[in-house]
Amino acid sequence: MTGDLEDLYLRIYGDPILRKKTVEVVDFGDAIAPILRRMAEVMYEEEGIGIAAPQVGSDLRMMILDIPREDAENFRAALINPEILEKEGTQRGEEGCLSFPGIREDVTRFDRITVRARNEQGEPFTFEADGLLSRAVQHELDHLDGVLFIDRMSPIRRRLLAKKLKKLAAERSAVSS
Repeated sequence: MTGDLEDLYLRIYGDPILRKKTVEVVDFGDAIAPILRRMAEVMYEEEGIGIAAPQVGSDLRMMILDIPREDAENFRAALINPEILEKEGTQRGEEGCLSFPGIREDVTRFDRITVRARNEQGEPFTFEADGLLSRAVQHELDHLDGVLFIDRMSPIRRRLLAKKLKKLAAERSAVSS
C-alpha cells in the first residue's frame, strides 16, 4: 500500500497490517520519498528511534532509524529492502515499541550483525551494527516480516501482559470503527 499520505498514521497492536509480511521496494526515489517522510514524522512525534513501514500502514519493506551512539553521531538512515548477512553473539535488553504504547520488556537479540540495504535512490550499502543499533535493526526487521517484539518474549511474560495487550487491541478497534 502506497496510498494516500493521510492513511499513514501510527498503527497500534491489533491492527492486522502489523502481522503482514512486507513486499520488496522496486520503485525508488520519488515513489517512496513521501512515505519515508511521513514515517520519520510519526517516529519523531512519538519520540521513537526507529519505525518500520507497517507501523504507519504501508506494506513496503522499509524502515527508518535514528539511533543515538555514545562514540559518534546518531546513526540516521532509511533502510530499504534490508537483510541481515551475518549475526554473532547475543544480547538481552529492554525494548519498547511505538505500536505498543506503555509496554517495555526484555528481549534477546543478536549482539552484532552485518546488514545490507538500499537507500532512497536504490543504491546498495552495507554496515555493521552492535549494541542498540543492532537491536533496533532487528526489531524493525521483525516488523517487516510480521513479527512483533511480544513474539520474542517468553510465554510467561506474554501471559502476564495479556490484559494490557487485549486493552490495546480493544482501544485500536474502538478508534478505527
